[in-house]
Amino acid sequence: MRSSLPPLGPPVSRDRVIASFPKWYTPDACLQLKEHFHGQVSAACQLRNTGTVGLKLSKVVVVGDLYVGKTSLIHRFCKNVFDRDYKATIGVDFEIERFEIAGVPYGLQIWDTAGQEKFKCIASAYYRGAQVIITAFDLGDIQTLEHTRQWLQEALRENEPGSSSVFLVGTKKDLLSGAACEQAEAEAVRLAGELQAEYWSVSAKTGENVKAFFSRVAALAFEQSVLQDLERRSSAQPQLGDGGLIQMAGSPPEIQESKRPPGLHCC
Repeated sequence: MRSSLPPLGPPVSRDRVIASFPKWYTPDACLQLKEHFHGQVSAACQLRNTGTVGLKLSKVVVVGDLYVGKTSLIHRFCKNVFDRDYKATIGVDFEIERFEIAGVPYGLQIWDTAGQEKFKCIASAYYRGAQVIITAFDLGDIQTLEHTRQWLQEALRENEPGSSSVFLVGTKKDLLSGAACEQAEAEAVRLAGELQAEYWSVSAKTGENVKAFFSRVAALAFEQSVLQDLERRSSAQPQLGDGGLIQMAGSPPEIQESKRPPGLHCC
């Protein structure tokens, strides 16, 4: 779905260019099963009619228990590095990652939040306005999966109902054997269904599924942003029959009425 029009902004790295709709990890727990962008989104991208979407950043927050690998996941994607000796995040931190999606520039502001109880009151203030909420857990520690429900509830509490897409991410996939990984994933897929979240398994150490996961996050957030912008602009357009179209701005009511064409009456 590449456009013949010149690019809107500076070029991004090749691995941040998304031309087709990225696929889900498993059809048993995904937000959308379709394989293409919404028709209105495709048309808007072709015409470069995406409004302010290419000019702003969408907010992504990553939450979860201490030491489940939130920082490692973000750094693997944004910096392509892995350090097994990361220190616990104090409060919050963030990275900005820029994409080109269907020829349109798009950016994610990815917030890394602390998993320690003492920092919850600080981190929760940064949950507001999140278009995407990623709840992470350690595939090798079932207790961290059980805690994702509470993390999600706290993040959703700071946002308008239905305004955030939710992802459930199992980390440290490289540390599990095939059978153990399958069992942990089965539990996670079940929970993802309850939470209405999309499920992914990743490894920050090897990089497995990390780029694919964030590409999926970016594409879904981008599509939602474009659709919301189109809807907002459509609802803001004046409609025929609106009395405001035939009123003189600043005129008193009696003058406005005298200027009304014959046969038109107020309700």
